[in-house]
Amino acid sequence: MLKNKILIGIFLLVSGYAFSQRSPEISAKELKADIYYLASDSLKGRKPGTPEGDLAAKYIREQFRFGGLKLLGEDGFQYFEIVTSAALGDKNELRFEGFTGTIKKDFTPVTFSSNATVDAGVVFAGYGFDIDQDSLKWKDYDGVDVKGKWVIIFRGDPELDNSDSKFIPYSEIRGKILTAKDHGAAGVLLVTPVSLDKDDKLMALHSENNEVTAGIPVINIKKEVVNMLLKPAGYTMDSLERALNHSHKPVSFNIPGKIIATTDVLLKKARTENVIGMIEGSDLVLKNEYLVIGGHYDHLGFGGQGSGSRVPDTVAVHNGADDNASGTAMVIELAGKLASVKSTLKRSIIFISFTGEEMGLLGSKYFVDHPLVDLKKVKAMFNFDMVGRFDKEKNSIAVSGTGTSLEADSILKIFEKDLPFSVTHSPDGFGPSDHASFYSSNIPVFFYTTGVHMDYHTPADRPEKIDYDAEKKIGDYAFNTIQNIDNSSQGLTFHEAGKKENYTRGSGRRLKVTLGIMPDFAGTETKGLRVDGVTKGAPAERGGMKKGDIIISLNGLKVGNIYEYMSRLGKLKPGQVISVEVIRNGKTEVLIIQL
Repeated sequence: MLKNKILIGIFLLVSGYAFSQRSPEISAKELKADIYYLASDSLKGRKPGTPEGDLAAKYIREQFRFGGLKLLGEDGFQYFEIVTSAALGDKNELRFEGFTGTIKKDFTPVTFSSNATVDAGVVFAGYGFDIDQDSLKWKDYDGVDVKGKWVIIFRGDPELDNSDSKFIPYSEIRGKILTAKDHGAAGVLLVTPVSLDKDDKLMALHSENNEVTAGIPVINIKKEVVNMLLKPAGYTMDSLERALNHSHKPVSFNIPGKIIATTDVLLKKARTENVIGMIEGSDLVLKNEYLVIGGHYDHLGFGGQGSGSRVPDTVAVHNGADDNASGTAMVIELAGKLASVKSTLKRSIIFISFTGEEMGLLGSKYFVDHPLVDLKKVKAMFNFDMVGRFDKEKNSIAVSGTGTSLEADSILKIFEKDLPFSVTHSPDGFGPSDHASFYSSNIPVFFYTTGVHMDYHTPADRPEKIDYDAEKKIGDYAFNTIQNIDNSSQGLTFHEAGKKENYTRGSGRRLKVTLGIMPDFAGTETKGLRVDGVTKGAPAERGGMKKGDIIISLNGLKVGNIYEYMSRLGKLKPGQVISVEVIRNGKTEVLIIQL
């Protein structure tokens, strides 16, 4: 209770100062006040679903309120639930004849394991491959029946030191689990090969920020435990790894006995919120159209494993001054300056400070999926993400999305003539920030950034490193552009610029084939994979796929979520003709698509 009172006291002190000092102009002083508060140690990295994240949201809302904005949603907040963490339940167990395992010492369920109890026989199936390509064949499931059984498989692949290995597309855990499911496995026991980790540490339990589970129990088990099962057959896990890596041929067999195991993973949820305010336009007709100005306010909390921190072994406040207190402060300042000239604004302007960006654009996707205005009336989106670390040597900033409207380049150049820095235009509408959610809905976007630096996603991203004078100049440039677009009689003409998907494998290797869609990254659809965008001229569009379709199978194989979609897609070939089953308006349709 005392802790909350202290936090509220700090909030009132800082916000009161900000209110009393604010002017209608964008100023380095105000940017500094906002960033120093939002990136303070007291807000502990603004992780969504925490009291400190909520306190940041309240601070932003009060700046909107003070600026005269009309608060939308529930008094300025748009609430939704997120998965914040995963924890072990009390029911986890693993035992077989003569052995009872100890949780976190001998075994642990993986984060995305389904919760279940399985009492079944056991099969060793190598790396869990089922590969049948022209240049690569490896079928671990040939000659063994895994239906209704536990399957023991190695993590990784037999060429971990080869960055160009052909096994890379087949080495991801989710894909291996899906293959095991396809063959009827009741559960999977993952073992770490010595080439991946000689210490055989158990996998850490950390949230993937969604509720998408594997559909069967999945357990990471120590090699020494499996060796007990293998001893009568004269094998060890290390000897099997050596044999597989040397021969590149399957070594699969039934193991005598049964394993009884229960998985119990608890996904913890919390409520978080977008912060939303609006300035109503003055034109009787155009005020029913909207521009959106946004930037995310969340960051990584204390970092740690699975947080996105670039120093995951360091647990410390990740202040996120540039990422993205700088963008949040910019949104607040633009709100104040545009409110001061609201009588000149024709269209209405919505200001959104998004939550959950670091977890996968959750806040912006939630707004696009649950808009508080008619999304078809949103004529442009301006996103500010990391606009505070100006590189004086390069002396430039980047604006992406300039190809998403026919008019963008020419409008931007009008206001670049007398700038003290250069502006790099990038046409692509997709990108690693919240504007991507709007681009997928055919809305022109502008993404302002000063770029990534060595302090990105580390505790070193602190407010004293921000160039406040340069950020103020970027804000003035953005203001002029926004005002021009708001007052234009015709508005912007949307134009597709770049693919509406952006997938790479965990290894950094791109998929061999693509449908040309933007999938539902947040995993909000439970029936399959929802299509949030279709690239013009891509295989999906040519085959008749539409935004809003829910993909439930590829080539007759079930697709239950984004991970299964990725795994299925990774096994297809360029030029191949496939059937795609989708749910559209409640009805099932089959599309024929050539990759």
